[in-house]
Amino acid sequence: SVCSMGTSSSRLYSTLTKTLSSGAVSQHQDCLEQPDSAQLDPIDPKELLEECQMVLQKRPPRFQRNFVNLSKNTASNHRPIRVMQWNILAQALGEGKDNFVQCPMEALKWEERKCLILEEILAYKPDVLCLQEVDHYFDTFEPLLSRLGYQCTFCPKPWSPCLDVEHNNGPDGCALFFSRERFQLVSSANIRLTAMQLKTNQVAIAQTLKCNETGRLFCIAVTHLKARTGWEQFRSAQGCDLLQNLKSITQGAKIPLIVCGDFNAEPTEEVYKEFSNSSLNLNSAYKLLSPDGQSEPPYTTWKIRPSGECRHTLDYIWYSQHALNVNSALGLLTEEQIGPNRLPSFNYPSDHLSLVCDFSFNQDPDRLL
Repeated sequence: SVCSMGTSSSRLYSTLTKTLSSGAVSQHQDCLEQPDSAQLDPIDPKELLEECQMVLQKRPPRFQRNFVNLSKNTASNHRPIRVMQWNILAQALGEGKDNFVQCPMEALKWEERKCLILEEILAYKPDVLCLQEVDHYFDTFEPLLSRLGYQCTFCPKPWSPCLDVEHNNGPDGCALFFSRERFQLVSSANIRLTAMQLKTNQVAIAQTLKCNETGRLFCIAVTHLKARTGWEQFRSAQGCDLLQNLKSITQGAKIPLIVCGDFNAEPTEEVYKEFSNSSLNLNSAYKLLSPDGQSEPPYTTWKIRPSGECRHTLDYIWYSQHALNVNSALGLLTEEQIGPNRLPSFNYPSDHLSLVCDFSFNQDPDRLL
């Protein structure tokens, strides 16, 4: 039965039912951009948020998270660019493979969980949104976000584990969304990552955008590296391949770069060091929340599986520190907010926390690296 979505004429309900009935779910193209959906009627984000809140009225309210101001008195002559990074947890994996032993199945129902995800996106209003583990792109995220003014791109994993789950919704993959009002697409690359000269199951999307307000270019990339312990060298090779691709796309760091991803790697891993020491001169934005500006947060994912409690820092927003300033970053959930049963939960839809940063261009674009 369909969860109550307000009136039958509600835009959220009608958008989803129209998309589902059009057979869009079966279009599992390798990589997809759909500028044509911009022709559909726009949705008022406030109206969509109200719809989501109606569906979620029996759930606890959203956690309060505050932005931490990080700008060092650098006046900017343009609106900051808000970037959101989030592994949203593939529905098929959440219900079928991930074994969150403390999370009731009721909390994972897609009809409600999708509204929690949308509520988080609508609350922070990112200009650029980078998601991993997206297995409801065609029936949820593309039709809704395109009507909220985003241009949408999806790149599924070639052999998604979601496809092994009964009643799956197609493969999961990375998705990238950017505001059509703020940016123009200059170039787009969908990358299947290699490791040790082998094509792997992991992907990335890299797009060069032109900022309408400043005329400046920047590259935004999203990725999701191989999971699990024992695969550290593999992740390192994937990271090297991604960096090589990004060096070419950014013309050796001439174009500023932001890389969002679930790297499945703690800061002690080789792939983290490769990004830190790359000739692209990247820094990790969330380090700036630490007192010394040198330490990553204590966790970006926290869950309980049959093997025990898993608390790790795996998610990052890397940026060109010569060309971009981090004005602010969204604080993480506290242990008290997360609660003893950890994530996901009735309060929070994913086992990973969303990361959100506000960036501004350095005022001296010709400054040397």
